[in-house]
Amino acid sequence: MKKYTLLTLLVIFGLQLYAQRKMSLNSNVESVQWLLKPQSEVGKDSVRMYQPDYSAAGWVKAIVPGAVFTSYVEAGIEKDPNFGDNIYKVDKSKYNRNFWYRTTFATPQLNSDNKVWLHFEGINRKGEIYFNGTYLGLLDGFMHRGNFDITHLLKPGGTNVLAVLVYWPTLPVPNLASPTYISSDGWDWMPSVPGLLNGITDDVYLTITNGVTISDPWIRTDVSSKKEAAVSIRMDVKNNSGKVQDGVVTCTINPGNVQFTEKVKLNAGQSRSLYFDSARIKQLYIRDPKLWWPNGYGEPNMYTCNLQYSVNGTVSDEKQIKFGIKKYSYDTIGGVFHISINGERIYGKGGNWGMSEYLLRCRGEEYDLKIKLHKEMNYNMIRNWIGSTTDEEFYEACDKYGIMVWDDFWLNSHPNLPTDVFAFNRNAVEKIIRLRNHPCIAVWCGDNEGYPLPPLNGWLRENVNAFDAGDRWYQANSHSDALTGSGPWTNFHPKWYFTKYPGGFGGDPGWGFRTEIGTAVFTTFESFKKFMPDTCWWPRNEMWNKHFFGKSAANGGPDNYFSTINTSYGEATGIQDFCRKAQLVNIETNKALYEGWQHHMWNDASGVMTWMSQSAYPSFVWQTYDYYYDLNGAYWGVKKACEPVHVQWSYADNSIKVVNTTLNTLNNLTVKASIYNLDGTEVKQYGKTTTLNAAANATTDAFSLNFAIDNMAFGKKAYASSVSKDAGDANAVSDGNTGSRWSSNYSDNEWVYIDLGEPKEMSTIIINWESAHAKAYKLQVSDDAQNWKDIYETADGKGGMDQINFSSIVARYIKMQGIKRALNWGYSIYEMEVYGKKRTASAITDVHFIKLQLTDNSGKAVSDNFYWRSNKSGDYTALNTLPAARLKTGSNIFTRDGQSTIQAVITNSSKSIAFAVRVQAVRAADGERILPALMNDNYFTLLKGESKNIEITFDSKLLKDGKYKLLVEPYNK
Repeated sequence: MKKYTLLTLLVIFGLQLYAQRKMSLNSNVESVQWLLKPQSEVGKDSVRMYQPDYSAAGWVKAIVPGAVFTSYVEAGIEKDPNFGDNIYKVDKSKYNRNFWYRTTFATPQLNSDNKVWLHFEGINRKGEIYFNGTYLGLLDGFMHRGNFDITHLLKPGGTNVLAVLVYWPTLPVPNLASPTYISSDGWDWMPSVPGLLNGITDDVYLTITNGVTISDPWIRTDVSSKKEAAVSIRMDVKNNSGKVQDGVVTCTINPGNVQFTEKVKLNAGQSRSLYFDSARIKQLYIRDPKLWWPNGYGEPNMYTCNLQYSVNGTVSDEKQIKFGIKKYSYDTIGGVFHISINGERIYGKGGNWGMSEYLLRCRGEEYDLKIKLHKEMNYNMIRNWIGSTTDEEFYEACDKYGIMVWDDFWLNSHPNLPTDVFAFNRNAVEKIIRLRNHPCIAVWCGDNEGYPLPPLNGWLRENVNAFDAGDRWYQANSHSDALTGSGPWTNFHPKWYFTKYPGGFGGDPGWGFRTEIGTAVFTTFESFKKFMPDTCWWPRNEMWNKHFFGKSAANGGPDNYFSTINTSYGEATGIQDFCRKAQLVNIETNKALYEGWQHHMWNDASGVMTWMSQSAYPSFVWQTYDYYYDLNGAYWGVKKACEPVHVQWSYADNSIKVVNTTLNTLNNLTVKASIYNLDGTEVKQYGKTTTLNAAANATTDAFSLNFAIDNMAFGKKAYASSVSKDAGDANAVSDGNTGSRWSSNYSDNEWVYIDLGEPKEMSTIIINWESAHAKAYKLQVSDDAQNWKDIYETADGKGGMDQINFSSIVARYIKMQGIKRALNWGYSIYEMEVYGKKRTASAITDVHFIKLQLTDNSGKAVSDNFYWRSNKSGDYTALNTLPAARLKTGSNIFTRDGQSTIQAVITNSSKSIAFAVRVQAVRAADGERILPALMNDNYFTLLKGESKNIEITFDSKLLKDGKYKLLVEPYNK
């Protein structure tokens, strides 16, 4: 391909350039080449390098924007840091130092009124800017912008030299080096990056104006009702010339073609701040506005405002701003944080981002993909953890897809201040000013799991009030002050997420609003082998720890996760089997997390964000899709749980609820629950159906399933010798809810009994103990609750699920009489169940399936859900006995507007259930996965004769020959 100089390009496309008034100097522009070299190796050349004919031999091709280390990786100087332990072997001293960046460009053709401005959006950690040997200034902090008038320094018709001396952040990073990427020296989800992500880390570009420039337009909106809104605009204008400018400001807002003009005269060198509002400019009063709503609550409508300053009909400068008409409000009623938009409470469903990519390689359109995946998961919020993402494209995509942003500053609970608090504060102000027009920003947060130390907390609060006018909430601490803490970050049994309360660290007890809680999430085998040497596949070893499945990610509980797979699904026979079973844990745990919060929606619970929702590094923790965009089990668990209208089951109390997080009441919905045994037969006596109205923005109870149909104790009155303050009353043992428990005082001679209402014949008692169980106890019966008869005694109680069988006896009261505790706590029981000789429970297999269907009054599906349940809590090993399923697949592909879509119909043609069917699209030529891709469903279950329609959409460039294969595999293959 022929290469053109920048001057030639400007001549060819001169009209287009002047209309756009912007020219990128990023390295992805064909005519721009950046080079870099350590400052210590440039030496005396630091003077000569400002000459256009300087020989840059030995310099490394630089990626701008990007990090120094990333440039060395892309140049092939360092081995793939994603693979194995390569990044841990890098000599950090090569990068933990300062670097020079250098590029050249031709002078554009200009007229006498033109000015040329050089812009930097960010350098980490700071940088000295030199243009044609002249020092322009210092950018101090990775969000500190540089805007330099270089008109008088340009070489007419010649080549210009731009050089930047980039300083690395220095160690230690938290919080001393802030503002910077706090995680750059390693965290429990990403390795330490050589150079600490030093480099020109944001866009570099030129703009051409005439004498008057516009800066930092600020658009605010006020929504008095859904039918009325007001817009106000503040903008700064400056006359950079030596003569008076008598011009006109023109504003155009679309949709709606709202227009107005105003004459503005500027003396030589004068700056003015202009303000327009609906009180003075009637056009800024908007009737029937298209409001911006979070995903699931409405459309995220956007407006465009074009501002120009013109003199004698010639545009001097113009700015285009996208904004959304919305109004945030907040409350902490009941000690719980709530967010409202446009007068409606918003239930938060979201995830944390640590980094977009650990080497800053996520750029441009990739943000659209990542945010779209979050939209597809039915999220409405992302937490920009410690402000690690600074790219404008991130916020633009969140605006587009209706994703609110909880936006942190760059502090992490360390008891130290940044070395330069003034630089930190300047960057904080820059951040607010740069981003405040984005409707997606919902919260500004000062510190991760701590309070900003004085003076920063006060400064940040005032910054938000001054530069965002208090339009958004300032939250000092990410897990306190009407929040319910952080974590835990490991997997639990599903009922734990429904049970009062999922514990957190810091904050108040309860569900409330939780900014962090998550679980380890293991990849699929196809992704695993992309970054793991085959010598380290199995068994688990230290190389896994290098990718955060070991002590390096202790918070993720990898030991617990590993144990859950082996105990719940059967000991893994190798890495492929382990990855396969891991997806079931991913689905079950992540779905339960969100459903547990929704179970208590507005009854304490107001929102939850998983730690984490996207992957910055190939790892085994905290992700919903992996580094390669494989949508693993966690993605599908989250996507299902977070449906705007959703039917769900509680593992804790067997209740069925309809969760409606939309603003529309849905009438005459039918809820149906069907129970199936392992062999696929429906056990109809356990199923239920009802019709209900689902209120807007609320949960609606449907019914409860009774998996102990002949449990004579269910719902009966219970009495106890004492009740511990940290548990429910005695009735918890008979409420059918394994998410509630009774616990006694901390003494041995304690008891609990159930009144069956009348004498009943019984032959089996089941006690579901918490860990605080009885080492020695008796079972006693009575007809009057005064005189008791022993029917069972043990001195070797093991706890857990304790089933006691005995010869049939008739009695009204059944009692657990404690003799000796196993632990220092009291006796603690989830449930006591009482059965006679004949138990219909024999009709249900130990592992069985719950299928939920929600339909409207025309029979159209609104939501569906599918669970696997065990009579033995957490024991799903019987799934391994499922007969192999046979599936028929038919598919076709079509392409439109550069996107290809595979449409497939998958049918279960066998007699058995096809459990957790996984579908993958691969290239026929080499078997490689077609990723990234959007899918409508995966890991789904088909009963006998059922079919599923699957759509897989991806960029057509990923499948140039159009030839693909579908790999369709059930768990029981």
